[in-house]
Amino acid sequence: MTILQIVGGGKMGEALIGGILRGGDLAPGDVRVVEAVAERREALAELFPGAQISTEIGPASGTIIAVKPAGAAAVAAAVAAAGGGRILSIAAGVTLAQLEDAAGPGVAVVRAMPNTPALIGEGASAVAGGTHASDADVDWAVGLLGAVGVVVRVDESQLDAVTALSGSGPAYVFLIGEALIDAGVSAGLSRDLATTLAAQTLVGSAQLMAQSDLVPSELRAAVTSPGGTTAAGVRVLEQRAVRAALIDAVHAAFERSREIAL
Repeated sequence: MTILQIVGGGKMGEALIGGILRGGDLAPGDVRVVEAVAERREALAELFPGAQISTEIGPASGTIIAVKPAGAAAVAAAVAAAGGGRILSIAAGVTLAQLEDAAGPGVAVVRAMPNTPALIGEGASAVAGGTHASDADVDWAVGLLGAVGVVVRVDESQLDAVTALSGSGPAYVFLIGEALIDAGVSAGLSRDLATTLAAQTLVGSAQLMAQSDLVPSELRAAVTSPGGTTAAGVRVLEQRAVRAALIDAVHAAFERSREIAL
């Protein structure tokens, strides 16, 4: 039996289904989506013709748990009881120990932290295997998440830091985007034009950072001519401690992630 089961058909579940099907390794009929909300089931059936859309957890070769954290342990138990195979959980803050306790002895569990750019196939995810997860189980999880972006392997102890950086990171970038748009408008640009320029500046800069052999400080220096406009702007950012604020934001998110997991 080669059935991939996704419990939870929300936006992240939808993103994973779409990426997996686009990859071509599974046909729509090999995917079962378990979703409690009737309206959402109808939408998923339209998005993924041929996929199995269900209200019941069933047997599978593997199951992705994509529900809210409060329900993840109960779903893990139900998956194990139904013969749902190995488990990949993307429920934030729910530990491997909690999931393994719920699933019972011998069930392979992998925990992951994806982020919202997975919705457009540009996600950043980190995975950690549990006590009973083999290298093959972790490879399986990496393959699934790789359909919607970049995947790294970490120890579970690092997942709180991953959550603080890449999990929460899109919000920091969106806040910067908001500020750049407002600044463009205040300098005389229309909001539509400022939005287009700010968005492409963020996209292009991120791609340059990802693809360049230079580190970010070198890339920044390359665009900052002595005594020029960029130097004037960067000086204000440093005076206002923007760098320190971002570092503090990541550390605050890290501490909150640890609190939630306790």
